[in-house]
Amino acid sequence: MGYSHVRISSDFDGCGGVEGWSDASETFNVTLELVNRSYTGKEIEQLWSGNLLRVLDEVQAVAKKMQS
Repeated sequence: MGYSHVRISSDFDGCGGVEGWSDASETFNVTLELVNRSYTGKEIEQLWSGNLLRVLDEVQAVAKKMQS
């Protein structure tokens, strides 16, 4: 797998957690760590929202095809 098949998300209402990301105010820490690990801007965009939007587009295309 890799960054083109993963999306970062959070659930601050549940259990578990990630050190340095205990609530929404610390979300920047995740992006900063990705930059520190040499992820590109495009890769970070895909992780935060790009992959979700790509999959939604694919689902909508299949649904439209099935309806016609």
